[in-house]
Amino acid sequence: MFDRSDTALVALRRILRATELSSRTLARQSGLTTSQLIVLQIIARSGRTTPGAVAQAARLSQATITALVDRLEGRGLVTRRRDTEDRRRIWVEMTDQGSAALVEAPDTLQDRFRTRFDQLEDWEQAFVIAALERVASLLDAAGIDASPVLDLGAIDRQLQEQKRSSDA
Repeated sequence: MFDRSDTALVALRRILRATELSSRTLARQSGLTTSQLIVLQIIARSGRTTPGAVAQAARLSQATITALVDRLEGRGLVTRRRDTEDRRRIWVEMTDQGSAALVEAPDTLQDRFRTRFDQLEDWEQAFVIAALERVASLLDAAGIDASPVLDLGAIDRQLQEQKRSSDA
């Protein structure tokens, strides 16, 4: 017989599975990770931007953005160019191939969540946020730095980096 904690754990597992399945679908259909797609979307909205601005918009570290932009540039989806006036500044821009990848990519899980969450009443939004923050606290995850990107790989890599740092 299930008790309430089992019901809560089943709901958490469903969220994790939905995130995993969404990431796999995205990778299969576009060859992109969720984080890469988010970075492409930010660059597309900006037209031309700096890696620092992308990091701030994505709420990811500068190092993470550098690695993501490296991969995107390697695939020909974005280009980097030095500013002609300030050689220290680097501009990141979408290529035609990057624009095509965005058009072909499926909606992300966070896009679907945002659309549905925004349709909730204010009190419902506050309730969901409070409940999720409480769940994070119950899992000793409240202090884990995270961006609003539902991507298991990025979270997993971050935890591995934190573990390596604490072991050192």
